[in-house]
Amino acid sequence: MSPELNFEVVPLSEVPWSKPIVQREPPVILVVDNERLIADTLSAILAKNGYAVMTAYDGKTAHEFASIIPPELLLTDVAMPGMNGIELAIVLAQSIPDCKVLLFSGQASTADLLERARAAGHNFTLLLKPVPPTELLTRISDCLKYRETAVTPKPVVTPQPISRRN
Repeated sequence: MSPELNFEVVPLSEVPWSKPIVQREPPVILVVDNERLIADTLSAILAKNGYAVMTAYDGKTAHEFASIIPPELLLTDVAMPGMNGIELAIVLAQSIPDCKVLLFSGQASTADLLERARAAGHNFTLLLKPVPPTELLTRISDCLKYRETAVTPKPVVTPQPISRRN
């Protein structure tokens, strides 16, 4: 060590520590609607509000996306060809139990599908189209509130200086 350098030595226990910043990824939302304009518009609204969004235009593709990146919330239309939104919601609820579900529909015929799902033990929330963006964002925020309390920072352990014996 060079003689010109003279640093004050501060014991590690006297170094000020701040709480760690807990950073989390934005919640992943899977948006599904066979009407591309609706799916893309919803995805744009959610992305602009800080959510990570995956967009699918049918139930099968949505299921494939969810198996690769599990979403925290499924936002799906009910009336779709092939796998409808309720069938998709049931499949995801079984494979990703923590995934929240919001269904939306503009058709009265979905009430029967929803009742059958409830009889099978699935309690999904149904929003009626058209869903105003402010209401949609409020509902999504309510569904994802568990994230605020689910992640607690680990306690900060203040390291102690190591004493060396020669």
